[in-house]
Formats: sequence, C-alpha cells, structure tokens
Amino acid sequence: MFAVSRTNHGGRGVFGTISQAFLAAVGRLDKQLSPMITLNKLKAHQFTLSDSVYIFHIGLATFWLVLMEVPGFPTKLIIPIAWIIALLVPLTSQFFVPATPIFSYLMSFYSSRFIPTPWRPAISVSLLPTLESVLYGANVSDILTRFTHPVLDIIAWIPYGVGHFTIPFIVAAFIWLFRPKEVLHLWGRAFGYMNILGVLFQIIFPCSAPWYELVYGLTPANYSMKGSPGGLARIDALFHSQGYTTAFSNSPVVFGAFPSLHAADATMEALFITHFFPQTTVYVWSYTGLLYWSTMYLTHHYLIDVVGGACLATAFFYLFLPDELKGSMATASPLGVPFKNRNGKNKYEVYDLEDPRGRTIGGANRSMMTDAADFELSEPSSDDEEVDITYRSTPTSAVPLINDSRGNGGADGSRNGRKVVSGDKKHHRHTASIASLIRGEERSAEDGWSPVSASFSR
Repeated sequence: MFAVSRTNHGGRGVFGTISQAFLAAVGRLDKQLSPMITLNKLKAHQFTLSDSVYIFHIGLATFWLVLMEVPGFPTKLIIPIAWIIALLVPLTSQFFVPATPIFSYLMSFYSSRFIPTPWRPAISVSLLPTLESVLYGANVSDILTRFTHPVLDIIAWIPYGVGHFTIPFIVAAFIWLFRPKEVLHLWGRAFGYMNILGVLFQIIFPCSAPWYELVYGLTPANYSMKGSPGGLARIDALFHSQGYTTAFSNSPVVFGAFPSLHAADATMEALFITHFFPQTTVYVWSYTGLLYWSTMYLTHHYLIDVVGGACLATAFFYLFLPDELKGSMATASPLGVPFKNRNGKNKYEVYDLEDPRGRTIGGANRSMMTDAADFELSEPSSDDEEVDITYRSTPTSAVPLINDSRGNGGADGSRNGRKVVSGDKKHHRHTASIASLIRGEERSAEDGWSPVSASFSR
C-alpha cells in the first residue's frame, strides 16, 4: 500500500526519511473512536495532586468564556462542546490533552479584548524606555530603527511576521515524527504555560511598545487607542496589502510589550530543537538572534522586552524538562522503533537473529509501520561508517603475540598467505558483544571468523 524505498540512509534523502517517519508515526497512533474507552480509562485513573492543574484550566476557560462577546451566547457554547468531544474520542484526545495549555493561552489572548475598562490597570508609557536606558546605557531599540531599507525589512519580516506563526507547528511536527510522545507532551506544557503567564503579565502590567513612543511620544495612553503594525506597515506597502495593518490595529493586547512573546517563543523553540536535535544548534540560534533583532527593528519591542521573553522561556524549559529526557535520552527514537546503525541494519540484522516483531498484518510486514529508518536528519560521514562487527577482519594495526608456524598469522602482518595492506578497510571502533559469538561454530575462516581458542591451538 505504501511504496517506501528501503535504500540506505545516504541515498534515501531527507524526503524519504520524513516519509518513513510519517508512516511510522501514523502507525503508532491510537485510532480508536469510542468515547467509552476514554471514560473507562478515566474511571481507572488514580488522581494525583498534579491533576489539579485541569481545575485551573476549567476555571480560566470559564472566566474567558463568560467575558467573550463574539461569538455571543449561545453560539460560543460550541467551543466547550467541541472541546469535550475532542477529549473523549481517543484518536483526538492524544493530541488535545497535551495541547490544553496552548488552547488556554489562545483563549486568554483572544478574550482579553472583552475585559471591561474599569477592570484594567493603568498603562505604563515611560517605564520600558527608562529601564532600557538605565540598564544598557542607551535606547538600543531606537538606535536599531534609525536606518531602514527594503532588504532589511524583508529580512526582519520573515522571522517576525511569518516564522513566529508557523515554526511552533513545525517544531511540534518534527517532535511527533522523530522523538517519543513524552517530548511532544513536554512541548505542549512548556510552550503553553509560558505563553499563558506571558499574556496574563501583559494584561496585568500593560506597557507601550516603541511604535507608541514614535507616534505619540510619552503622552498617556488609553485603551481606546488602536494598535499599530510598526515597521510591518512597510511590508504592507511593499506587497500592496493591508494584512498586518488590519491585524495589529485589532490586536486584543495592544499594550503587551513586556515580555516579548515573539522572543519567548523563538527562545523556547531554539531550546527544544537544540536539545532534542543537537545537530541543528548553530542554525537555530542564528535564526533566534535574527528574530531578536527584528522585534526591535520593526519597533515592536524594547531590548528589555526581548531579554525578559528569553529569560521567561529559559526558566520554563528547564523547569518542565524532566530528568528522563536529559542526556542521551534527549535523542532517543520514538518508542517501538528499533535503533539502526549507519548501514541501515538493526541489531537483529547485524547478528543474523530472528526479529520477534517481524509478524505480518494483512500481508504486510509489521515493521513497515513501526520502523522509520534510523530517524537521523543529518547525512552520515564516510569517516564514521560502521562495519558489520560479526564478520570483521583483524585490524591492520594488530600484531599477533605468538607466531603461528602454520602460517595463520605472522609478525609481518600476513594472514593465511595474504598480505594485509594497512588502511585497505575500515573497522568497527567498538568491542564485539557476546552476540557476535552466536552460531560461531557454523562459520569458517573463509568467512573471516576465527574463534579465539583456535588462534592458540597447537
């Protein structure tokens, strides 16, 4: 049904790797649709103190749902009804349960526009520029906006106006494909709770952004003022559109400069990607630094906002990161997927053993849906190529301690009458395990197999 090429890692390419990873990820999904399964699990669940967090989510959702004016009653009841259905169906609950903090953040962000004005605190206009000048010796964000250019506008727009809204989904997708489900759950918790705290802080301690200082100076602000796209207005002019002008003018949180959730989200993405995909470190942090700059260049944040957002993300990442996902476990493949070496062989193929998972389902090998190659995104290096250690020859640097009069080994490095040429073959760097001795009696010297006892027999 699924024609996936089973070539080696180097020849398969990135698209082939992602395709096989997708098939494997789909194979691991719980595809049941009966709500009774979820209800039975709920009855058998032993509730702990950590489960009380869902009381917080229910209370927060109820608060925002009551304030919500658009859509009005009873149409807005569709939101909790749809949410409950998604939680009851096993197929959807495996995504919606860990994503609960993210949806709580989105509801908080959207519904904050309906908070009555008497409930809202006063807006600070001068606090952030003053703190920036005191802490950093100058208004750094203002300096970065003094020179603009269409090329710089495009460079700043890509991470700030595009990447900010798309990369969280890309990170979640790659985690789902290439890492255990616990990592995806961690992403939902850390990313969601960080944004909840960030948007609540922006609501409770509202501060104006640099664009406000450029337009209105330090005059007092009020909640009747519309938001501004800042430097993104130049992008609208460049593409002859009004997309960003319309979006920011109707933003629910107009005075949410501190902390910068653009910087916080980018930092959280960078911490996740570099921790679980360490080969991407240089590229990811380069992008994150570019986004830091773009938030100030486009007049949406002060430097102190960026620092605050980065610190917030760092704190939440290490607060939520469990010990089980540190060290070597950070790069573990998804559960149920065997490790494969760089030659594309798993441990059963290397040692010529029967794979206990090799049962067939519907005429197709079960490994088709559970084996997603080696789940490595980087191309292998020729210097790191591994050789089958079961049938390996003696390393060229090895010299026998005892000269065999029968010609099986000599001080000149010859073996069985054949001269061993140094460097003519690469050898495995690791010691052979006990598995390499399996079925040793079935192999001969022509196969490159020579038991230790035979080397010293007379």
